[in-house]
Amino acid sequence: MPTPSRTNRRVAVVIEASNAYARGLLTGILRHVREHDPWTVFLPEHGRGTPPLEALATWVGDGVIARIETASTAKAIEKLRRKFGIAVIDVSAARLIADVPYVETDDTAIAAGAADHFFERDFRHFAFLGDDRFQWSDNRGRAFVEAVAAKGHDVAVFSRRRKTTPSDDDEAVEAWLTGLPKPVALLACYDIRGLQAIDACRRAGIAVPDEVAVLGVDDDDVLCGLASPPLSSVMPDAIGAGRRAAELLEQLMRGEPLEWSEWLLPPLGIATRQSTDVLAIDDPLVVGAVRHIRDHACDGIKVADVARALNTTRRVLENRFTKRVGHTPHEEIARVQFRRVEQLLRETTLSLAAIAARAGFKHTEYMTVAFTKRHGMPPSRWRQERR
Repeated sequence: MPTPSRTNRRVAVVIEASNAYARGLLTGILRHVREHDPWTVFLPEHGRGTPPLEALATWVGDGVIARIETASTAKAIEKLRRKFGIAVIDVSAARLIADVPYVETDDTAIAAGAADHFFERDFRHFAFLGDDRFQWSDNRGRAFVEAVAAKGHDVAVFSRRRKTTPSDDDEAVEAWLTGLPKPVALLACYDIRGLQAIDACRRAGIAVPDEVAVLGVDDDDVLCGLASPPLSSVMPDAIGAGRRAAELLEQLMRGEPLEWSEWLLPPLGIATRQSTDVLAIDDPLVVGAVRHIRDHACDGIKVADVARALNTTRRVLENRFTKRVGHTPHEEIARVQFRRVEQLLRETTLSLAAIAARAGFKHTEYMTVAFTKRHGMPPSRWRQERR
């Protein structure tokens, strides 16, 4: 077993860097290493699905953080464990080595957030575009179906098959999208799949987001920007997962037991871009009100300001808005404001006064009391738990 007193430990990080989530994991590990005792990090070059088996076979060290997604990777890691008794943390949802502790995104929370994103836009038809090569895709699809079913709706599900060629898969996705009822809200299991859905819609002459609203997962800036229109995406806490994995590995290498074997991190939110910037509502007044609120809620606007901007009366606006959206314009303004508060608490170190100002609250005390009522805890505690 590794010596608990050792400070400069040798750690292998078996994570390819071909996508944004993987790079986020590496960033989180790097931040831990910078802030704590230094590691000698072995980062063998490889691609997804092609683990560096030869390099691992000759490596000797104290611990491994690995994204164990293939049988060959699992076999190589197990060999290291048997030979040297090293500590291992998995950062994959595949669970190919059952007794290895793992850190992953909370796929249920990702799916629930995606469902809420679409419910806010009043969709009644839903679809999931998956990829059955990955366990996390199956997890997200199953959770999305459950979240949507809880509101009384069904989900059309399409999953890429392992032996399907890329061209056959593209044609099948295009045909599937063409046959879906419109307008439909589509969750893609990750951004690459979301980009594929948008391309298929373009070929089929299907308007995005008016007929198909597409939401990806990973918030890969490059992929989301390449899409036309730009792709909205769920933001997983990849950096947090990498940091947590490094912390747990350090604990194991010190010879300390772990409290749990599973750590699931909720997403940071949703980066809304043009691919879901739509409301499935046939009332242009309500659509305009929602867009105006989303654009200006944090400017401290009131319901009267919204009505004035849309050249209508407050009574007409409130009646039509409540009938179509299910809550009042005032509640929508507060919802957008508190979503901004949550984002700033989670992603910045700004003071509560600065956060209140940026979210459109005149008084920090009012924001704090209202936040506590909504979340069951004050902002400072909420921030501490989320960070």
